[in-house]
Amino acid sequence: MSVTNLAFYQFARVEDPDGLVASLTATCETLALFGKIVVAHEGLNGMVAGEGAACDAFMASMHADPRFAKIAFKVSESDEPPFGKLVVRHKPEIVTMREPGVDAVATTAPHLPPQQFRDWLRAGEPMMVVDVRNDYEVAIGTFRGAVNPNTEYFNQFPDWVRARREQLAGEKVVMFCTGGIRCEKATSWMIEELGLDNVYQLEGGVLNYFEQVDDAERDWTGELFVFDERVAVDTRLQETATELCLRCGDPVVGGDDALCECGR
Repeated sequence: MSVTNLAFYQFARVEDPDGLVASLTATCETLALFGKIVVAHEGLNGMVAGEGAACDAFMASMHADPRFAKIAFKVSESDEPPFGKLVVRHKPEIVTMREPGVDAVATTAPHLPPQQFRDWLRAGEPMMVVDVRNDYEVAIGTFRGAVNPNTEYFNQFPDWVRARREQLAGEKVVMFCTGGIRCEKATSWMIEELGLDNVYQLEGGVLNYFEQVDDAERDWTGELFVFDERVAVDTRLQETATELCLRCGDPVVGGDDALCECGR
């Protein structure tokens, strides 16, 4: 059985989040799509999976909405459905940063195409590459030479930036995350609140890099954590053997019994 997986987000003005929740729920149920979608006044963020034709119909319906016409879907395949049910919810933020006044619709850093980022990496371009993901994600894979902020939650990232404001101001900073959403919000805050204008973000995140760069394994070490039952994928976007620890919930790379050395 082949299952198509869609990962997507879009910062946009949503006047009636509850209405959008109802509409998306109805669409997904009609198309027999399972997954998770978060809706807020600032936009939406989600992952759904199902038959290929159903996913095509979902993408078409989203692109028909002017608010979401520019959504760049990240598409991958798996042998089994990565979700067991459908959850569509209204939350305060589509990615939790807890910094008031952030407006990623109005302002965000320039998007760096994967091919240009690849060329910069391989040419040794002077820059600080920052992994905006959480520590457990970084632990199983990241770009070679990337800075790890060692944050347990995304809402801790602003404090990491504040503590290094002068250092960051003197560098060309390229930020990346799984699909791009955290970078959109983080760079918006860095530009508007801290006045940092030397910041770039990897367009479409690591998922897009793996999709666009054939030999991404040259630049990436390990695997990529994904937020569904697959747990992790390789640079070919294929599911790996990584599982979640049965005691603490952290990823266990190649674990046979899904237990790590957490001591719990």
